[in-house]
Amino acid sequence: MDINEIARLAGVSRATVSRYLNNGYVSQEKRKLISRVIKETGYVPSQSAQQLRTGKTNLVGIIIPKINSQSVARMVAGITEGFAGTDYHTLLSNTSNNPDEEVRCLRVLAERPRVDGVILVATVITTEHIAAMRALSIPIVILGQHIDGFSCVYHDDYRATFDVARLAMRTSRQPGYIGVREDDIAAGAMRHRGFLDACHAAGIEPLPEAQVIGDFTVESGYLCCEQILDAAPQVDTIVCASDDMAYGAITCLREYGHRVPDDVQVTGIGDSELSRILMPSVTSAHLFYKTSGREAVKMLREAMDEGDDISRQLKMGYEIYGRNSTR
Repeated sequence: MDINEIARLAGVSRATVSRYLNNGYVSQEKRKLISRVIKETGYVPSQSAQQLRTGKTNLVGIIIPKINSQSVARMVAGITEGFAGTDYHTLLSNTSNNPDEEVRCLRVLAERPRVDGVILVATVITTEHIAAMRALSIPIVILGQHIDGFSCVYHDDYRATFDVARLAMRTSRQPGYIGVREDDIAAGAMRHRGFLDACHAAGIEPLPEAQVIGDFTVESGYLCCEQILDAAPQVDTIVCASDDMAYGAITCLREYGHRVPDDVQVTGIGDSELSRILMPSVTSAHLFYKTSGREAVKMLREAMDEGDDISRQLKMGYEIYGRNSTR
């Protein structure tokens, strides 16, 4: 079964069927005839033939740093919701937090476009990333980082951390901080700066030995908290750059005999579901991860459908939720 047979059965020209399949103008009467024949025959247009004719694959590449991250999962959920009901399908590449693998994925797409566009859920951005993205002949949207010259949807990591830390500083004199690598500008550098500026605004000079680096996981939150307690046992607040690290810190504090929040307060970033149901529930900054995924789809579809190369930037808002892990 091919387009010629569909045209014969519907009693229309081959050109009319072609216009129908490509969403061109077809009279309502002929549209009904073609639709009926397609339903009766179960005809499915050849994807490769359509690609040759239109130059489009109707595929979008999604590059993510890790599959088991709650924040990434929420962004991917928003992305898939954004493409639901459209002609686009998504291909997911998980790079396991390997920046070199991210660059390799981008270079493969630059050599021969296999997709119509790319969403990169970004953490660390290197000069190799920039070169690979500039070499792309298809639109790209960066989700999670603000990179000049590229379309981006990103979060207000600095202000979110500043505000959640300021909430804790109302009853703190010796705060500590568990962060992540600072070449991750958004979650690393911006969140750490937000913590430091909140301390300074409260007239507090945080101890350098009470500021340590983790890797977003519950385990690293536990180990980093242990490190802080060894180096600065007088700490009365621990601000964490992610909710998972906050869970680890709370577990560590309990095992070491500290009450949360009476002895030590703990805050997180992300406001995942567990933050609301753990005992104590965790004070956190809600970042609109799922909504940001949908917004990235809107931005990418505008670029793919309109064919322009204008870079656009969208900074998402946030909400602070004070819960039982702070006083």
